[in-house]
Amino acid sequence: MAKLAPGIRLLRSLNRAAKTQQKMVSRLLAVSTPTASKSKPQPKPKRPVAALRSPAALTLRQHERKDAPRAPGKWLAAQMALPQLPGQTPGRRLAYWLYLPDRPAPAKGWPLIVMLHGCHQSATEFAQGTRMNLVAEHKGYAVLYPQQLVSAQTQRCWRWYDQGTQRGGGDTALLAALVATVAAQYGVDLRRIYACGLSAGAGMAAVLALNHPELIAAVGLHSGPVFGAGHTPAGALQVMRHGALAHADAIHGVLRGRTDFPAMPALLIQGEADHVVRPVNQQQLTRQWLLLNGLPLSARAVVSGKAATRNGSRHAHTVRDYAAGRKVLLRVASIAGLGHAWSGGDPEVPFHAAPGPDASRMMAAFFALHRRG
Repeated sequence: MAKLAPGIRLLRSLNRAAKTQQKMVSRLLAVSTPTASKSKPQPKPKRPVAALRSPAALTLRQHERKDAPRAPGKWLAAQMALPQLPGQTPGRRLAYWLYLPDRPAPAKGWPLIVMLHGCHQSATEFAQGTRMNLVAEHKGYAVLYPQQLVSAQTQRCWRWYDQGTQRGGGDTALLAALVATVAAQYGVDLRRIYACGLSAGAGMAAVLALNHPELIAAVGLHSGPVFGAGHTPAGALQVMRHGALAHADAIHGVLRGRTDFPAMPALLIQGEADHVVRPVNQQQLTRQWLLLNGLPLSARAVVSGKAATRNGSRHAHTVRDYAAGRKVLLRVASIAGLGHAWSGGDPEVPFHAAPGPDASRMMAAFFALHRRG
């Protein structure tokens, strides 16, 4: 793991001093974004977001059905200007969407869930398919949906497999800066920021959390690839199909680079019939996250589960909880009959399956158990 950048060190201070979050997040932006002011925090604009008139912004409407329930909160769209890097065209912008519940923000700010879509998905398709906004409205979360640029990856895959990204550069740096931007504008509770995703988005959520443990309090990985391998698109496909047993202990490199690495609670959800990211990845992720959280590989889990419903509304599934004392640090859910799709989602949107359990509710419930101290 690369040496900590100044921006990451500032994030550690943010979690210890929530009362000064606006000033210090702005300082992070000054490090991450060359165009940010270094003399004073960026003022909160009267209208901090503007509607995007683009095909991506219209995707949510295209997939909505007239009978589909709609969350009553604010659905905002915006873009973050990206620094120009060698070989890249100027004026690149990262599009993102933000859901805010239809209620006053808590005194300590909104807890935030960062939702990272999979390949061949847009951010708004992911919002519609997971129905996370409805869950967030009920549970009191803000939800952030970044969207990968086609110019960065033609299939909109987050580059979780890229070695530079795994070390904190590339997509990792951009997402960390985006989370800081949203936190500064909307008074997010810095102790309660969570990252989750599907497939490539799950891989990216893991990389983001491993590089920014002061920023991310817990992760949710749905159909996610094992961490630390791949490094090329062809290598990524190999990992998705066969796992990466030789790299299963790559998490040791994270711990060697960060001797003060805090616990990183994780929820791992996997379809047993997934032939895209095969279940071997969940087995190896379980090993990695046990090691990361200081739990022995021989740790015994508390096992629970539910049978399939006769009407097909729910798959049979098993949940294994690994705890340190009374605190569950790792929850592993295996779902029978589920392919490469978000469990309990909107089947009208690709890569989402109607039969439960409801993965969005599982994510929100798990995140509610954890916050940074």
